[in-house]
Amino acid sequence: MDYLNTLLFGIYPYIALAVFFIGSWARYDMGQFTWKAGSSQMLAKGGMRVASNLFHVGILVILFGHIVGLLTPHWVYEPFMSAGTKQVMAIVVGGVAGVACLIGAAMLTYRRLTNPRVRAAGSVADILIIVILLIQVSLGLLTIIPTLGHLDGHTMLLFGSWAQSIFTLQGGAADYIRDVHWIYKVHIFLGLTIFVLFPFTRLVHVFSAPLEYLGRRYQVVRRRI
Repeated sequence: MDYLNTLLFGIYPYIALAVFFIGSWARYDMGQFTWKAGSSQMLAKGGMRVASNLFHVGILVILFGHIVGLLTPHWVYEPFMSAGTKQVMAIVVGGVAGVACLIGAAMLTYRRLTNPRVRAAGSVADILIIVILLIQVSLGLLTIIPTLGHLDGHTMLLFGSWAQSIFTLQGGAADYIRDVHWIYKVHIFLGLTIFVLFPFTRLVHVFSAPLEYLGRRYQVVRRRI
């Protein structure tokens, strides 16, 4: 069992990150015309705006919350915030964002599966990734249940130590989460698998945020006379 734990949470994270970075670079280098979101809004607008906004806002809050929460060392926030307080904040903010993301993902999944035009224009990968994200968000919300049983922040510190050990290439990272609740492990494993799938799906469009528009010169638009 320790071997499996080491394989899934000590070795697999590096495989997932390697596929994520190398695969994304290779796709951008060799298939730039496939680097797109593949929006289906023009095919069917009904409910798209609400679903898309709920999903994207929710998932962005979750994503940045995980990055900051897992990779920020305890000593950075310890002088003004306890681990327990941080955990409660994570439950509240993550819970609200998770519910929004779940509703949006469910609406998008239903639309993609039931709208003939959207389904015909999409691919198996499009359906697969939105279903996986829906499951992943559901698992994330379910982790709140065991988390409410221990609000001292100890488990959260274990996850932080695991993630920081992975990113700093330290050995024994998997030992930190060896004894945590199984639902956390399933959530982490599926999250790592999303990194593996990332370069081969429409998720790559998150790297293409049009930030250059913020510094772009104004365009002069004249009314035709």
